[in-house]
Amino acid sequence: MNRPVDAFKQRLAQAGVVLNEPSSTAPLESPWFVRALQAFSGWLAALFLLGFIAMGVIFVAESAAASLVVGGILIGGAFALLRTTQSDVLEHMALVFSLAGQLLVAWAVVEVWDDTAHLWWILLVLQSALALIMPSHVHRSFAAFAASLALYMALAANGLAQVALGIVLLVLTLLWLNEYRWPKRIGVVQAWGAGLLVGLLMLQGQAYAGQLAWYYASSAQWLSPWLASWLGTVLVALALLGVIHQAVRQHSPLATAQRLVIYGAVALMAMVSVYMPGFGAGMTLLLLGFAISHRQLMASGVLLLLMAVSSYYYWLDVTLLIKALLLFVMGSVLLALRWVLRRWLRSLKPAERSDP
Repeated sequence: MNRPVDAFKQRLAQAGVVLNEPSSTAPLESPWFVRALQAFSGWLAALFLLGFIAMGVIFVAESAAASLVVGGILIGGAFALLRTTQSDVLEHMALVFSLAGQLLVAWAVVEVWDDTAHLWWILLVLQSALALIMPSHVHRSFAAFAASLALYMALAANGLAQVALGIVLLVLTLLWLNEYRWPKRIGVVQAWGAGLLVGLLMLQGQAYAGQLAWYYASSAQWLSPWLASWLGTVLVALALLGVIHQAVRQHSPLATAQRLVIYGAVALMAMVSVYMPGFGAGMTLLLLGFAISHRQLMASGVLLLLMAVSSYYYWLDVTLLIKALLLFVMGSVLLALRWVLRRWLRSLKPAERSDP
């Protein structure tokens, strides 16, 4: 039965075609449910160990200096453990130790400064540093997620919640567009991108739910709400332009009329995003996922679009007639843009249509 296959391989070898066959001695990767069980075991063991330690050093919480020192020791121990282990159990145990250390550091900051704004900026710096240095993709993803949350809370305390969402989206877009720029750090970039993606989805959903409305109302305003909204929209438009530039760079240069149409569509989408928060972010993620063939990004973009449309439908400050007209104009522009792009693609030569 294997003779035709062996003969075919021999003919390929004679023709100079090398087959990269997997080695029989290569270790098999554990199934996802086995890794999930190991992660749960690591969390459970770490929580029991931390609880046992906390019974003897409860006095640490009473001193800011002691909390800071013990927190630094736990974070350093997690870093050392992650550098020497390749086990899922120990990796998640180190993550729990690191989280406990971060909580102690945050507690020390709260004890020193009563203002929560200082807490969020310090946590942003801490999480950014951990996302850069921790030798674990799981920890890097969590640190990126926590950094996006800290940035949002720090800026939302000054009335810049939309600006924070725009910054997270812009950084997320730049990371995924440059995923293969550093071949040796592809896993690191993917870990950062995954953490920021989860953070963006959670923060945008929280913004729709209005869970922190009391937090915004009791805060100092750096900019007026109108200016903050437009600044966040500009950041979303920059991210969208970056995605479009990456997509059209694979084809022939665009004509002036085509560029004007694309820039006009981006400007219109930015104006719509002012009245429909999250629409521009959803379109950006959808186009980004399509440009780099990433299904999770496309699904996230569709989810954000559904959330944006649903939130806009229940917005009571605008009548149903205005909503219907805005949706009609937006749909017409998108269909017109699709028609223009299809005509442009048909005018290209077959060699220009294919990716380089």
